[in-house]
Amino acid sequence: MKKTIIIIAGPTAVGKTDLAIGLAKYLQTSIVSADSRQCYKELSIGVAAPRPEQLAMVPHAFIHSHSVMDAITAVDFEQYALSSLTQIFQTADCAVVVGGTGLYLKALVEGLDAIPPVPAIVRQQIIDSYEQLGIGWLQDTLQKEDPAYAATKEMDNPQRMMRALEVKRSSGESILSFQTHQKAQRPFDAIWVGLELPRVVLNQRIDERVDQMMREGLLDEVKTCLPYQHTNALQTVGYTELFDYLQQQCSLDEAIASIKTHTRQYAKRQMTWFKKNPSIQWFAPQMDEVKAFVDKELAERHKI
Repeated sequence: MKKTIIIIAGPTAVGKTDLAIGLAKYLQTSIVSADSRQCYKELSIGVAAPRPEQLAMVPHAFIHSHSVMDAITAVDFEQYALSSLTQIFQTADCAVVVGGTGLYLKALVEGLDAIPPVPAIVRQQIIDSYEQLGIGWLQDTLQKEDPAYAATKEMDNPQRMMRALEVKRSSGESILSFQTHQKAQRPFDAIWVGLELPRVVLNQRIDERVDQMMREGLLDEVKTCLPYQHTNALQTVGYTELFDYLQQQCSLDEAIASIKTHTRQYAKRQMTWFKKNPSIQWFAPQMDEVKAFVDKELAERHKI
């Protein structure tokens, strides 16, 4: 019988961690995280990493496994997750994969196109220019250097635009020339579960979670990360805003309000990404309904 991964996807603060742990315990298996920030050992409160008592309930992979000094990419995650799943499948028929980083989940299930490595100096030069000159510079530069990419619908996404520019400058070719859109063959099936809540409820949960993070010591955590604030890992919500506060660019109340706003915007972008995936079956974050669905799907696969 082919092995199976059960993917728990959805926006931040929707309740993925608790449900994934409950499902993994029910299925007597392990969890692979698909979160692009929870893998960093220096980050915990601000990325809502599973607490020590949660990690003790079920084995987790890709949690606190790397340093913020490591430049982790979707390809790195793909290789790490596939290796972790190989180990899990030695003793279990299924595994739970949980996370809100859509590109990481796509990499795991479908694979990524082989794009040549980019020298660190090229990447850093582009990041520095973007930070100094803004998105307008990125848009104008891509129009000149990679007009084919500039004609796509990705010209309002700084991360993807910087990626396109660094590939063009390092390889001489447009990133579009490497995108074959051929799906990789995997030795496992995927059952997709999406968690969602009404927008007003999710926004309230986000605001409450940010307040809780501050009570738990997020500001102190951010202070410990000051030496690393220019790494890619720290260009993330919850940290950049408090860096601004620590550098006296805003008040603490303004920084907290910005974290809430930016987190809500991030959750909206996550939902936009996931709603484009027709394989996802959507649920409220309620264990009984998800269990019943997963049991039914696994039973169907056993018949094949």
